[in-house]
Amino acid sequence: MSHLSPPVGPLDHTQGPADAPVTLVEYGDFECPYCGAMYGVVKAVQRAMGDKLRFVFRHFPLSDMHAHALHAAEFAEAAATVGKFWQAHDVLYENQSALTDEDLGRYGAELGLHSHDLARAFGGTHDETIQNDFDSGLRSGVNGTPTLFINGHRYDGDRDPDTLIAVLRAAIRGV
Repeated sequence: MSHLSPPVGPLDHTQGPADAPVTLVEYGDFECPYCGAMYGVVKAVQRAMGDKLRFVFRHFPLSDMHAHALHAAEFAEAAATVGKFWQAHDVLYENQSALTDEDLGRYGAELGLHSHDLARAFGGTHDETIQNDFDSGLRSGVNGTPTLFINGHRYDGDRDPDTLIAVLRAAIRGV
């Protein structure tokens, strides 16, 4: 079983309380169809778990397979600079079939991003952050997306909402 390296820290994108009894980390790619399917699962799990769950997203763009993955990650990081990472995360997964630079520009305008901020992002302003996530994924044994970790341990089981909720609740109980 692989372990998360490094552990969740202050630079991570998180939702939910820092002291939640269980933490779910996803290494994802905004253009990956499997990550798109996981998006709905994670939303259902978050609704069911409430404040007992902290969710963390780390970038793992598979640029060789997904032509728009890196720019989508850069877009999300640009949104993070104005406190809108999670809005960007959601709009990217909800519009996975439309991730061209023109599409991202439109989403950016909807989120209140300035076009020059997006241009700087596409120019590499946030690439170190994205690369740090990617490298941490490699150190943690990530070899595809989505890859999940529960309380620092890789999870390779079933990914339907009911099973994942049961596994997360068992992690809280220490089972």
